Amino acid sequence: MSIKIFTDGSSRGNPGPGGWGAVVVNGEGVVELGGAEKNTTNNRMELQAVIASLSFLEVENENLTEVISIYTDSSYVLKGATSWLAGWERNDWKTKTKDDVLNKDLWQRLSMVMVGKKLDWHLVAGHVGIPGNEKADEIATAFADGKNLALFSGLLKEYEIDVLHFTHNPEAKQKRSNSKSRSKAVAYSYISKVDGKIEIHKTWIECEKRVRGARGALYKKSLSLEDEKSIVKDFEGR
Repeated sequence: MSIKIFTDGSSRGNPGPGGWGAVVVNGEGVVELGGAEKNTTNNRMELQAVIASLSFLEVENENLTEVISIYTDSSYVLKGATSWLAGWERNDWKTKTKDDVLNKDLWQRLSMVMVGKKLDWHLVAGHVGIPGNEKADEIATAFADGKNLALFSGLLKEYEIDVLHFTHNPEAKQKRSNSKSRSKAVAYSYISKVDGKIEIHKTWIECEKRVRGARGALYKKSLSLEDEKSIVKDFEGR
């Protein structure tokens, strides 16, 4: 029997309202999982998605001997689980600088649910059209935004997406590449929308201060005056 898990996490404001999502393929069945927290970070939600998925499998499978393939777009989760975790446990959950491990409570829970399982970790690129990753992201984002979402539980053949399809969508991959290039470009301004009011900021610090922890906040960097006007127009319609 093949077991595959696709996980993702989201946080509005980081920290701020957050959500996590997962798609668990267990043999011929598929189950979507998700949850929300009022004040959290993206990394905590990424971790929670994996913890909840493995805990779910423990309940569903009395004798869990199959290899579990975990697909995450979080290098933090993957590196922590496969490289850092053993050292943290040996050092009483301290880093090399003798500080407490960040998110120690969740790492300890993950360590517990990993025991006795055959795990095969995979780092996938986010937002490039991989169906399982896209669906997990959709669930996590919906919960972060406080939306009511019906989660699927049923047969794989009845599932709305081809979750076992791993080929990248070229258009989505190009869009992600463009987004990364944009993030590295010098900003002209930053635009935010909070509680229906749009403001323009000259620095990211000003923008971040306004949107941090604000439920449903929108924010984006502009690269020119025309780009700024376009973003404002887009925010006005949302």
